[in-house]
Amino acid sequence: MAQVSINSDYGEWGSCLDAGERAHLLQSPCVDTAPKSDGESSPGSVTRGTTSTLGAIFIVVNACLGAGLLNFPAAFSTAGGVAAGVTLQMGMLVFIISGLVILGYCSQASNERTYQEVVWAACGKLMGVLCEVAIAVYTFGTCIAFLIIIGDQQDKIIAVMTKAPEGAGSGPWYTDRKFTISLTAFLFILPLSIPREIGFQKYASFLSVVGTWYVTAIVIIKYIWPDNEVIPGAVLTRPTSWVAMFNAMPTICFGFQCHVSSVPVFNSMQQPNVKTWGWVVTAAMVIALAVYLGTGICGFLTFGAAVNPDVLLSYPSEDVAVAVARAFIILSVLTSYPILHFCGRAVVEGLWLRYQGTPVEEDVGRERRRRLLQTFTWFLLTLLLALFIPDIGRVISVVGGLAACFIFVFPGLCLIQAKLSEMEEVKPASWWALVAYGVLLVTLGAFIFGQTTANAIFMDLVA
Repeated sequence: MAQVSINSDYGEWGSCLDAGERAHLLQSPCVDTAPKSDGESSPGSVTRGTTSTLGAIFIVVNACLGAGLLNFPAAFSTAGGVAAGVTLQMGMLVFIISGLVILGYCSQASNERTYQEVVWAACGKLMGVLCEVAIAVYTFGTCIAFLIIIGDQQDKIIAVMTKAPEGAGSGPWYTDRKFTISLTAFLFILPLSIPREIGFQKYASFLSVVGTWYVTAIVIIKYIWPDNEVIPGAVLTRPTSWVAMFNAMPTICFGFQCHVSSVPVFNSMQQPNVKTWGWVVTAAMVIALAVYLGTGICGFLTFGAAVNPDVLLSYPSEDVAVAVARAFIILSVLTSYPILHFCGRAVVEGLWLRYQGTPVEEDVGRERRRRLLQTFTWFLLTLLLALFIPDIGRVISVVGGLAACFIFVFPGLCLIQAKLSEMEEVKPASWWALVAYGVLLVTLGAFIFGQTTANAIFMDLVA
């Protein structure tokens, strides 16, 4: 194999190396990655972790599945039917898996343990900063989506508890959506978001897995034995235009985006090599594909074009099985928001410390004041936006474009830089093929990001 030497100079801002850029962010729950020792500093060295191959598959599946599942039936409707939706997902899966393999390869070559560290090492300062900003914006947008999901599910549960008829107008003040979201956020989410460290990720992981699998089971069962009061809309069989298919991509990218948390998973494996990692991510993505296809196909065929951006909102409020699914989703989101906020806050903290040149070992009082300010600002902004954004489809259309950057653009850039760093006088055909593939990833990701973001902004302006 050709020798690889990836840039790992972090001192380009003239600041301390410990000023936050080494924070292990967006790690998948249940992953325990130890800090690099002096003997592990050479690029390409293999560090053995404690996660088995089967455990790594489970963790990647867990990182992939989430609340984005609720939007997949609407994505099938947007794409133009079952055939278009399945074709789109199958085609995207090739790039999704290859992006994960590229990240494992570049992590091993640079000996870095998080997504943004790999981008910093491979692509330098500018791309590293852009990556960290993208992670902060992505986690911020996902937190907004989580609050909207809480409000959606609470509306249905409260309607049953108060025996309010479907489509009823204003009720008592304490059932108002803005009040219930705010109350839940202040009572549960804010206290969980303030601590400096988060040690309950494993419980959030369990709730997330159980919740998503239960939602998928309910959607499939309700398709096989539909409720009498459910009246489906028109079931499209072909896309209205090729642009319509691309409008479904943000949901797919948002649903399959586990790339940011994949690098710590790779480094936690007992055998962190690219071949084993390839089998791990392929198995994990096939499992995730089965869940998303089951929910997307059955949810779309049950409601047709009338499906809600949050598929659970399309079912009657009185359905007990669906009510349990709503409760699962609420519990999952309540514990997932603090984790996403922690990751975004840590990125913001790292950027700020690096810019200021402030060492991480400063006095505890200053760190606490800054953390409280960051937490309250983040929390209040996400809550305010969630109160006035009507559905999760609007948010996913924006953050899904950013997810395309994590899946396509940054892995493509890392692959290009890694191959350009190889010390070979004569470049074989495989070298040129991989560089060309990296260019394809960057081009495709930039197109998806630009098209979906422009469409989301346009839809918000005309709405």
